[in-house]
Amino acid sequence: MTLRKGERATISIQEHMAIDVCPGPIKPIKQISDYFPRFPRGLPAAAASRPASRPPLSPAEPPREEDEDVDRLFGAYGASGPAEQPAPRPAEEEAADAEGYESDDCTTLGTLDFSLLYDQENNALHCTINKAKGLKPMDHNGLADPYVKLHLLPGASKANKLRTKTLRNTLNPTWNETLTYYGITDEDMVRKTLRISVCDEDKFRHNEFIGETRIPLKKLKPNQTKTFSICLEKQLPIDKTEDKSLEERGRILISLKYSSQKQGLLVGIIRCAHLAAMDANGYSDPYVKTYLKPDEDKKSKHKTAVKKKTLNPEFNEEFCYEIKHGDLAKKTLEVTVWDYDIGKSNDFIGGVVLGINAKGERLKHWFDCLKNKDKKIERWHTLTNELPGAILSD
Repeated sequence: MTLRKGERATISIQEHMAIDVCPGPIKPIKQISDYFPRFPRGLPAAAASRPASRPPLSPAEPPREEDEDVDRLFGAYGASGPAEQPAPRPAEEEAADAEGYESDDCTTLGTLDFSLLYDQENNALHCTINKAKGLKPMDHNGLADPYVKLHLLPGASKANKLRTKTLRNTLNPTWNETLTYYGITDEDMVRKTLRISVCDEDKFRHNEFIGETRIPLKKLKPNQTKTFSICLEKQLPIDKTEDKSLEERGRILISLKYSSQKQGLLVGIIRCAHLAAMDANGYSDPYVKTYLKPDEDKKSKHKTAVKKKTLNPEFNEEFCYEIKHGDLAKKTLEVTVWDYDIGKSNDFIGGVVLGINAKGERLKHWFDCLKNKDKKIERWHTLTNELPGAILSD
């Protein structure tokens, strides 16, 4: 091509493409991940300390450009081939990394900030749900309508479920809401686990699960607030071996006192908390019955008044059983809670048995009463849906 004086050489687009695409043999196009290899917890320690090295090539084999690229890629991290793993690190370094490393669940499901306080004197567990960050989008608009619900395990049921209010259209909700479990004993603090779930509320279909975390209550110290900021996890399986016949139906606060003056056992029914809902309106109409067994004359039955439409009734009623102190060791106190219904049989909610054959807190309460005459002793007890040997009919 002849150029006039002062003209610059121009190349057509066809010539440019031919030069660019066809300079020699066709090579595969690299992916961007080839240049940025992914390691689970950052670069291995060998990357910073060891220089790049390549495996020796045999003299008979000419070096290929593709091989040089692969060797350079893995040599940059001190490895001789793709199959070789980074050198193992000390246990202390692994532990430090695990503390600060965010799992995939953490980045996709979000984090939850909350605090727990066990008020030992009042047998209450206060759960303050502060906020969540970076929740997983659940709705078509890329947002969610999150709320938090609590269960106590084992024995999860509607009776021990608590929940916050729902916040609309947000992935970073702030609740600052305190939910309280009443009737929590020292025994509960040893064997119970608090399950905290974050869910998305839907008006026209089932609410959707976002993530959860579980806190063994034995991690808490009495009367000390413990703060948590935890990554949510996928739904964990619930132990199927748990005895379903002993499903929790709520808590009851009972006082016992042997009165030397009245020559009898005073049984106080103070209050109940977190009772199971037996009516369609989500409530119950509870009342309490007590028996001192064996009851040959069938005269030991006492009954409280009915409290309408509540799952946390206060009774503050006391009954007296005339009996010699020495005979109490042979007796059993049966306490049952019922839902009052008009025109049909009343529903059994739950019950508890105190006596020499009981276990745990129930046995300790009975023993302390026998041991300490004229002293009123109050204890919370868990109501279960089945009582061995009890007649569960009103």
